[in-house]
Amino acid sequence: MAGELITREALDRIIQRAAELQTGERDIGDGLTEAEVVKLGDEVGIPARYLQQALLEERTRTAVTEARGALPWLFGPAQLWAERVVPGSRTDVEQSLTRWMEDEELLQIKRRFADRMSWEPRAGAFASIQRAFGGGGRVYALARAEEVHCQVTQLEPGFCHVRLGAVVANLRRRRVAGGSAIGGTGVLMTGAMMIIGAFGVAALAPLAVLVPVGIAFARAHERENARVQVALEQVLDRLERSEIRSDRRLANPNANPVDRVVSEIRKTIQGWGT
Repeated sequence: MAGELITREALDRIIQRAAELQTGERDIGDGLTEAEVVKLGDEVGIPARYLQQALLEERTRTAVTEARGALPWLFGPAQLWAERVVPGSRTDVEQSLTRWMEDEELLQIKRRFADRMSWEPRAGAFASIQRAFGGGGRVYALARAEEVHCQVTQLEPGFCHVRLGAVVANLRRRRVAGGSAIGGTGVLMTGAMMIIGAFGVAALAPLAVLVPVGIAFARAHERENARVQVALEQVLDRLERSEIRSDRRLANPNANPVDRVVSEIRKTIQGWGT
């Protein structure tokens, strides 16, 4: 109805449908050149810089092949990926990422190569306290990964392709160990009861209960990995909107540890109150 606000989801559908209707009126044959796409975008009011970024994303898009089979289904993948074309030079983007990962995600640099770099969870009591309290409602999902790595490629002046990856093999190993222990306990208990002469429902009860529990524990990767995946996408969102800046000031690393702990607790309490 007129006057009502249109939600973001509805707006996306409306714009997509309008674009389909617009292109449906044209005979595009087997496709359009990039220049023709830019011209078409100009006709429908899409700024050229947005089309340029979208074209670069399509040009650099890589298909991630998901592992198939019982083990990946049960325990999840070992790595998660996210990629985006963002504005800026390679140097600025790399510096911005480094600042953000160290200051906001509680990571520390692990390796730095000519074409990529990686981070690992920051060690120390203060970092553990920050992760435990989760100041301001933060969950620090990337700090749960074994390693976060990044590759920034300069495409053309003003645009870079950023590929972020999170190694979550540590979370998968925990699920393998936990799920196997729970399910294995059920198998052993059922076997032991059969050895001592118990049969029927009583003997099968541990197997029937603990094996599904073990499977459910292993399948928890969907929820855990979703948090890490969203965290990767959020970093790219901030880069895309220039919310992460290379000149952003970090917290003073030489500050009194007690003052930093008190400050973190204060932020946590304030976060609870909002």
